[in-house]
Amino acid sequence: MSGRRTDRLGEEIREEVAKIIGRDLKDPRIGFVTVTRVELAHDLRNARIYVGVLGAAAEREKTLIGLRKAAGFVRREIGRRVRMRVTPEIAFQLDTGLDATDRVAKILEEVHSADAAAAAEKTLGDEPDGES
Repeated sequence: MSGRRTDRLGEEIREEVAKIIGRDLKDPRIGFVTVTRVELAHDLRNARIYVGVLGAAAEREKTLIGLRKAAGFVRREIGRRVRMRVTPEIAFQLDTGLDATDRVAKILEEVHSADAAAAAEKTLGDEPDGES
């Protein structure tokens, strides 16, 4: 089995899961979720679905619990929407790579605002004071 096929199926499953979560799941525990990637086992019997969740740690955990409770429904919908001989068992996993990306973005934003404040302070210091 080629890796290209599992990649293609993983991408198709990722798109469908994103649609299912966005449109069909009504669980109030589930917040704003981004499906980042899907890792399929070589035998296509297991799929690990990585999600990013917006919010604090408690909100992320609540959303993950809601997604795990809905795993059976999501699997059934994947079986209906994606042509596969066997529908994989699914497991939702929090994508921690997004946390690192978010931290870097916040640090860059802080540096940028500090640079802007320093530039503004320097500009104010360079202005003539109006005395002749």
